[in-house]
Amino acid sequence: MWRAPRRKHGATTDLRWLSARAWTTKWYPQGIDVGVRDGRRTLAVSWFRQDRGRRHLASRVTFIDLERGRRVDVALALEEDGELVPAPIHAGGVAWFGDRLFVAATGRGIWEFDLGGVSRRTGAEARRVRAMSRHWPWSTARVAVRTRVHPIDLRCSYLGRVFDASGRPLRRVLIGEYRTDDRGRIAEFTVPDGPLGSFEEIDRFAPGIRSMQGAVRWGPRLFVSQSDDLRPGTLWTGRRDGLAPASVPLPAGCEDLALDLQAGLLWSLGEHPWRRVVRGIPLDRLGASAEAGERRLDG
Repeated sequence: MWRAPRRKHGATTDLRWLSARAWTTKWYPQGIDVGVRDGRRTLAVSWFRQDRGRRHLASRVTFIDLERGRRVDVALALEEDGELVPAPIHAGGVAWFGDRLFVAATGRGIWEFDLGGVSRRTGAEARRVRAMSRHWPWSTARVAVRTRVHPIDLRCSYLGRVFDASGRPLRRVLIGEYRTDDRGRIAEFTVPDGPLGSFEEIDRFAPGIRSMQGAVRWGPRLFVSQSDDLRPGTLWTGRRDGLAPASVPLPAGCEDLALDLQAGLLWSLGEHPWRRVVRGIPLDRLGASAEAGERRLDG
């Protein structure tokens, strides 16, 4: 019941949640990226938890083994006064570089978490980092702890990876702003190499697209997702000065984007209850095609 099995819908690859994750209003999926975990290609999907007043309570990342369809949840946490507490962020986008996970913390920069130090917690501590209100004596949680907060001069609604024209992953990300008008900005930054480094801005622009939810770059080609409430989203693609809507729709309530050049897919996901899907769109349907051969996914 916890698997997200691979299903075909037309020419896309769809993953469906076969549990309460498909309809819950406590947790909402947001960000997505592709990497390698335990030697296998893996999707990372971020979620945030909210209460009835829409206050953020916690966040997590679900790692989906694309070969086996299995998933592992990792709670995102902070250390305060010697104890772990949940990371109360929207987690609107993720960028996965090996043991380093960068998460968009809307209005509060980019938060970095250590995937190499993931630990298992039990009992009250596990319930606390997951913001669980009920007492489950058997509660356990895998936890990744925040290591740094990176201030960014943008709203930081989402972030996505950058690849060069040959498909080589670069140590860069696109960070963008969600706005209901057309003044949202996207900026490209280098990713800090070490614990003392910082994000360095290379460029920024405003593409004139309202309700942007995600952006990635492959060589000169950009992909930008645009949501439209309960209706299918729009994928904009092309060079920066010539973005145009693609003929392939995105899921309703579309969110972040992730390039999977090894599989020749562009991944997105929908957040709305009962309509939740993680969808891979073949790049050749978008007028782009990945070169054959192995690609390093962990940066």
